[in-house]
Amino acid sequence: MKDEGLELLMTRRSIRNYTDGPVTDDEVRQMLDAAMAAPSAGNQQPWHFVVIRDRQIMGRIMEAHPYSQMLSGAQVCVAVLAELALERHKGYWVQDCSAATQNLLLAAHALGLGAVWLGVYPTGDRERDIKDILGLPEGVRCLCLVSIGRPARPSGRADRYDESRVHQEKW
Repeated sequence: MKDEGLELLMTRRSIRNYTDGPVTDDEVRQMLDAAMAAPSAGNQQPWHFVVIRDRQIMGRIMEAHPYSQMLSGAQVCVAVLAELALERHKGYWVQDCSAATQNLLLAAHALGLGAVWLGVYPTGDRERDIKDILGLPEGVRCLCLVSIGRPARPSGRADRYDESRVHQEKW
């Protein structure tokens, strides 16, 4: 089991090209379940998610977000959001939602799907445009979007370990 978990971590890649195969509601539910199992500061869980399948909404996102063109082939886009009123530890929403996003990406990979993290926060114009497109209420911030689909080709393992980046006890 340990080896399988590590293999999942080591083989996850950002996937931007998809087939037209479906992503089921059950798969979306499993990914969101994994996202909501992420650690959060003081267990505040400030996250919300908008699941987008509508081609027109994805088209508007592609017009607003310069690095989102892969949505043209994606079956699903998930917006990872934070409701600031749920924060008990101010400012930690970014870490909380980042952990949720990583869990979502790993769950997608475990389900045989491909996904890529599209940053929104802290770029002001992207935040404003996504807020408008998704009709987000005041006090809700978008950390990122996740493009999801069936991978067009398999991805391999990449060894990125760099001993020069590891320090013991002090820098």
